[in-house]
Amino acid sequence: MKKTMTGTVTSDKMDKSLRVEIERLYQHSQYDKIVRGRTVCYVHDEENAAKEGDVVEIIECRPRSKTKCWELVRVVKQASPVGD
Repeated sequence: MKKTMTGTVTSDKMDKSLRVEIERLYQHSQYDKIVRGRTVCYVHDEENAAKEGDVVEIIECRPRSKTKCWELVRVVKQASPVGD
């Protein structure tokens, strides 16, 4: 079974690649405070379909480069255009 995750695109400046941040909340082991954390994944996007601010679903795949080991499945929600 391959892992699937949902996150927000933070950068789409590379060709066929995205930077996706996955937000999560967890409890600190010593202080018991709820802490906000994030995981950064580099994703392969063959058609350059996703843009910055989109919510996307990604799936684990074989390593495509030193940092890329995720593929884009679909764009869940597109970001609203700025300026409207």
